[in-house]
Amino acid sequence: MEEITRIGIDTSKHFFQLHGVNAMEQVVLRKKLRRKELLPFLAKLPPTVIGLEACGGSHCWAREIQALGHEPRLVPAAYAKMYVKRGKNDAADAGAVCEATGRPSMRFVPVKSAENQAALMLAGMRERMIRSRTQVSNRIRGYAAEFGLIAAKGMCKLPLLLERIREDCSIPELAREMFELLAGEFADINRRMHALDRRLMAWHRQNEVSRRLAEQPGIGPIGGSLLAMKVPNPEMYRSARDFAAWIGLTPKDHSTANKQRLGGITRAGDEQLRAVLVSGAMAVLRQAKRPGSHSSPAVVRLLQHKSMKLAAVALANKNARIAWRLMVSGGRYDPLHHGRTNLAPCSAPSRTLARRYARLLRNP
Repeated sequence: MEEITRIGIDTSKHFFQLHGVNAMEQVVLRKKLRRKELLPFLAKLPPTVIGLEACGGSHCWAREIQALGHEPRLVPAAYAKMYVKRGKNDAADAGAVCEATGRPSMRFVPVKSAENQAALMLAGMRERMIRSRTQVSNRIRGYAAEFGLIAAKGMCKLPLLLERIREDCSIPELAREMFELLAGEFADINRRMHALDRRLMAWHRQNEVSRRLAEQPGIGPIGGSLLAMKVPNPEMYRSARDFAAWIGLTPKDHSTANKQRLGGITRAGDEQLRAVLVSGAMAVLRQAKRPGSHSSPAVVRLLQHKSMKLAAVALANKNARIAWRLMVSGGRYDPLHHGRTNLAPCSAPSRTLARRYARLLRNP
């Protein structure tokens, strides 16, 4: 067989399509293998670059391929799709992955270790429990409102609502039984949530990067843990702005012909990480609004001229950039240095939302 310099693999549950090229970019390999045949076939080849789509199971395959001496490269599915010329089949997908792997400007997904994937599973389970708890609490509140019972906002108010339901004799017996089922489900989810929180805090205490990031206002243990889990290789981002853009905290760009048109944030990248950063920024801003708080003067001035949510997005963007710098440099958060920010509003009010985002999210 002619020497192969690069292979693209389209993975599936049972069958794998291979597409290989030589140094002259000529196709020298088109092969379809079963799952059990893939690793023995690759073990016979000399070390080469092997591209895969970054999807479910790709990190496990990348570790197996790396153990054979090859160089695995995980290509985001959205970036590989643009190289599919026409039609949609396994062979075309494998060729597109092979082509995308060879592009010098392509950005690859770092291969995660099994321990890192386990930590991400912990974070995913916690997020799922939060959604389930919100769904159950909303169902309880909705059913209770049909019987004329309401409660204030917050999960801490729900046990009081359930106690009022038990004491209300006007509620039919069947409804009481259904409320008890929902109360038991809510209590069970809370127990699981507490167990996951304890496990996550134990992971946070054992991780040096997470502990350093948690010292930054607006990050905390949850944000620090997620950043350490989801960004094992921060050096792959060229700058702090690239990191913030990956999270989706930078404005959309529709500029052309020297006319700058910026819109709302892109909301690209990891939704869970972006939500945690924005929630942390909201907590910092709420603290700054309290009388006698010792918050940054720039944050206080920002709140005087901008809405709460707009200021939270801007502060989350800034926190993401500072977190990237701390991860890359290995330093710790310094309020005297990192607390300086250019988020202070300009004197003239912005005419559009796009201009406000442009001023708030611009590099210092």
